[in-house]
Amino acid sequence: MDFYGFYTGKEFQAYEYLGAHVEGKETVFRTFAPNAREIWVIGEFNDWQGTPMQKVYDGNFWECRIEGAKEGMMYKYRIHGANGRILDHCDPYGFGMELRPHSASLIRRLDKRQWKDAAWMEKRSVCKDKPLNIYELHMGSWKKKTEAEDGWYSYTEMAKLLVPYLKENHYQYIEVLPLSEHPMDASWGYQNTGFFSPTSRYGTAEQLQEFVDYLHRNEIGVILDFVPVHFAVDDYALWQYDGTALYEYPHVDVGVSEWGSCNFMHSRGEVRSFLQSAAYYWLEKYHMDGLRMDAVSNLIYWQGDVRRGENKGALQFLQTMNVGLKEAFPTAILAAEDSSAYVGVTKAVSEGGLGFDYKWDMGWMNDTLDYCKKNRREREQVYHQLTFSMQYFYQENYILPLSHDEVVHGKASIFQKMNGDYEGKFPQAKTLYLYMFTHPGKKLNFMGNEFAQVREWDEKREQDWMLFAYPNHENFYNFMKKLHQVYEKTPALYEKDYDREGFVWVDCAQTKPCVYVYERRSDYQRVLVLLNFSDETQTFAVNPEDKKGLKLLIATDEEKFGGERTYRRKLSSKAGALEVELGAFSAQCYEVLE
Repeated sequence: MDFYGFYTGKEFQAYEYLGAHVEGKETVFRTFAPNAREIWVIGEFNDWQGTPMQKVYDGNFWECRIEGAKEGMMYKYRIHGANGRILDHCDPYGFGMELRPHSASLIRRLDKRQWKDAAWMEKRSVCKDKPLNIYELHMGSWKKKTEAEDGWYSYTEMAKLLVPYLKENHYQYIEVLPLSEHPMDASWGYQNTGFFSPTSRYGTAEQLQEFVDYLHRNEIGVILDFVPVHFAVDDYALWQYDGTALYEYPHVDVGVSEWGSCNFMHSRGEVRSFLQSAAYYWLEKYHMDGLRMDAVSNLIYWQGDVRRGENKGALQFLQTMNVGLKEAFPTAILAAEDSSAYVGVTKAVSEGGLGFDYKWDMGWMNDTLDYCKKNRREREQVYHQLTFSMQYFYQENYILPLSHDEVVHGKASIFQKMNGDYEGKFPQAKTLYLYMFTHPGKKLNFMGNEFAQVREWDEKREQDWMLFAYPNHENFYNFMKKLHQVYEKTPALYEKDYDREGFVWVDCAQTKPCVYVYERRSDYQRVLVLLNFSDETQTFAVNPEDKKGLKLLIATDEEKFGGERTYRRKLSSKAGALEVELGAFSAQCYEVLE
């Protein structure tokens, strides 16, 4: 390990030195604890009685070698801290951990996997000019073996269940809520104790590698949710690791996050090296295809509060990490979940930006869902709530997210957010999604959205698959499946997402209440989109100008999707202007014939 790089926040593979590493018949244990008075390794191999560690290098690192410590065995570090307390800690760089409520680290080898995904890895890209439809899921509640709290499928079992579903629905990637070990199920993985340990809820590290490998062999990418902001307060983990605030701030005003967890002290080089090594580790050892960085606004500004100013140390950390990750993994996707208006999140670091490939468009999400909650008359008053996104869209490379955060904590499911009664919500939700998939930007939807999940997400329960027995939900699912296919097969809907030539308003002046019309364009294709967010049937005259006609790609109110309309697949403009009728709460998408 480059020790100078470790101290200055430039190291990306600290896990190759720190942690537990099997070397022949013995395992070498190393940890960074500069203020500890003494440290013992306790584990199954010494009957939990302890083997003393010795200071190495500059005295800030500790090491010991133990013969008979084998792969799969449990261990902890018994640390006599600078504060006088003696605590048993899991290994900050441990490659595995016990299932909660237990907290021992596990000796793991990660070099045994014979990867079979070379074809995928060679052609992988960040998809700027390709379709990118991401299915966000929580591994423990997509489907469950039993209704018991721990009735989860393993990583390998989940892979076999997921792939047919993902391929049927034309998803190119999945995004998995954090898989690093965490003590509380209800945190969904966002309050970690083991940043290098895949959660044992769903199996072993090797099984997670098989999960990713299997998806790759089926041409599906895997993005992992990564949490570089904060960590769990459990005293067996990073908190007061050597008896001092080694990873966290010593002061409560900036040391405690809005979630009650500990904020990382990003101004420390050792902390930056720890976090960027964790990010590198998931991309290297597990072949993850990208990382979605959680709560980036809490890194940009102190405590996520613009009024408190920019956190220069955290900004430097993001820039250094993103540059290093892109140098090593240029085709891995780096996405920022950032709710702030900070400019330059997806700009290159060399140009003063933060170096992400994508940023979640939280403004689009908030404006769109708020609009859909309103009735028709209220929508007329805030007509431009749906046009506003295109005024700022080209500032960043955006992903349009309807994520897990929007379907919990009393917010209601996406389907339930639609205005009106149960029956009336379906056509509105279809129109919302046609709008989403024809709007510039890549797409992300949380599990259950695709079949109009009614209840809020609960991590203890699987999705309500019984809804497929109800025609409304089955029709909605078939509509979404077709919409995904149209998106995937229509270059005008993705090739120029971040090019101003890729989008043109045809009508956004409220000439008709709640009607919006625009074109999406690529070099060789044009697509016309018409949206009617009102409860009245309306007509729109399509200017024939350079159009020979229109070819229907999809309409929300087609009979096969539970609607009441049949459509001619092609409309000719030879007789002059085309009159297109838009049913209540409906949308249509056409390829322009030139």
